[in-house]
Amino acid sequence: QVQLVESGGGSVQTGGSLRLSCAASGSIFSIDGMGWYRQAPGKERELVATISSGGSTNYADSVKGRTTVSRDNAKNTVYLQMNGLKPEDTAVYYCYAQVTARATGGYRYFPVWGQGTLVTVSS
Repeated sequence: QVQLVESGGGSVQTGGSLRLSCAASGSIFSIDGMGWYRQAPGKERELVATISSGGSTNYADSVKGRTTVSRDNAKNTVYLQMNGLKPEDTAVYYCYAQVTARATGGYRYFPVWGQGTLVTVSS
């Protein structure tokens, strides 16, 4: 069993900063891609940023220049540093990881999602 536990959400004013963290735990053999998605009220879940195991990153146009995704492979943790926050960044942020986990008889390869953390940006 593999779990992702997120932390760092909260309420900030426009222009503020937040750093989200997401730690994976369990019977992990390795983790490939990790990243963050978000879902605003009444909208579909959308990609925010991803990072490969080698450190290659990808960002949504809406957050480029304001957001940095990083990871600590030794800690199985992914981070999202958000600066210059805007009210339109208000959403529940979900982390994910593409995990290879030890299982009976071998290994399993599957995506795991965190429970979500709320970010609220007020004007």
